Amino acid sequence: MKFFLDNWLLFALLAGSGAALLFPLLRNAGTGLTPAQAVQLMNREKAVVVDVSETEEYAAAHVGHARNVPMGEFETRISEVAKNKSLPLLLVCPSGARARRAAGVATKLGYARVEVVAGGTRAWREAGLPVEKTT
Repeated sequence: MKFFLDNWLLFALLAGSGAALLFPLLRNAGTGLTPAQAVQLMNREKAVVVDVSETEEYAAAHVGHARNVPMGEFETRISEVAKNKSLPLLLVCPSGARARRAAGVATKLGYARVEVVAGGTRAWREAGLPVEKTT
């Protein structure tokens, strides 16, 4: 016990550095998949990619092979695009915010494996992954 009391400053530094290392992991927990993880899911498990952007945003830039179902039509049209509810469903939008809202709707509709691409199309581009444009 004397050892801990004599070295309290070292233990405080140890706890502080541990918290500093864990903070970024905890802050990003639950925000979604990285673009690289999304590509793996697409390749390995044939994930269905749905872009919940508005039509104009989708036309400007979207993830390759993504189907467009605008957020306003998501609840009524998702079953047309993603018929198999057991396949992974990857949701994306320009920033990730609408995709997170759509994830809640998809889960309520019975989709078993719903994932959001963290950071959306912006993060996809920043990761150096290709985007498509519709003319």
